[in-house]
Amino acid sequence: MHNHFMRYLITAAIAIVLLSGASLAYLTAQSNQADQVNIPLISNGSGWTGAPQPSATPTATPPTALPPSEIMPTATLPPAAPVYSYTVVNTYPHDPAAFTQGLVYADGLLYEGTGRRGQSTLRRVELETGTVLEQVALEPEYFGEGIALFGDTIFQLTWQANVGFRYARESFTRLGEFTYPTEGWGLTHDGERLIMSDGTATLSFRDPATFAEIGRVEVTDATGPVTRLNELEYIQGEVYANIWQTDRVARIDPATGRVTAWIDLSGLLSPEDRRQPVDVLNGIAYDPATDRLFVTGKLWPKLFEIDLVAPE
Repeated sequence: MHNHFMRYLITAAIAIVLLSGASLAYLTAQSNQADQVNIPLISNGSGWTGAPQPSATPTATPPTALPPSEIMPTATLPPAAPVYSYTVVNTYPHDPAAFTQGLVYADGLLYEGTGRRGQSTLRRVELETGTVLEQVALEPEYFGEGIALFGDTIFQLTWQANVGFRYARESFTRLGEFTYPTEGWGLTHDGERLIMSDGTATLSFRDPATFAEIGRVEVTDATGPVTRLNELEYIQGEVYANIWQTDRVARIDPATGRVTAWIDLSGLLSPEDRRQPVDVLNGIAYDPATDRLFVTGKLWPKLFEIDLVAPE
């Protein structure tokens, strides 16, 4: 009887040891799984389990790094355009009552469009003396704006009337009119198309025969769109544009709209000349035969021939 009882105790002890080992293995496995899914173990009164009970989601495997050849380059802003200064070559008289909105040089003479309602004109001017040789007045309701000489025809914009006029170059006879849906600011041409500004960052290209829009480009520099494009002149493949209410001129690639350079004309008009009422820089003309560049402003008493000075 004693021997049977001892065998029973030994068997029970072995069972307890085996059961304890199995429980420890189970607890370890549950703990490892809980660590993988960041779920703490809690007691439910009958053992250890992970909480809550939904299926565990494995930890995401870190992505494999791309080889350098497959990494997309980081976008970078274009470099800032260079800024040119100037030297004054010659100074000419300019009508201080002329609210200059458009300026063209051709065959030794200046053609100028002036603004303000009741004062707007188209005029032919002698460069050396500033004398007005001939002029025609716009109707009082029109505020004259930019002009362009295309062949034997002069085009003149108006500001907010959505209408412009054609004139015969020699006689200044009005040949007709044309319309456009925006404001009119500056006008020039590249030998094939008229190029127009409307005070925004847009240059529109127009058919000289109909004035219909045949293309457009947005003007931008390293900081974004360049607005307030005013009087224009086409010079050696670039559009030069006064920026309204500044002393800067933008040089623009008409194919892309990018500003390729700036011209800083600060200080051009002396303090003495500013003692009389003057307005902003506006008016660019170019003589391709002699590579001369002319600039003036609204109500300025002088017109300047300048050379550009590249930055060092």
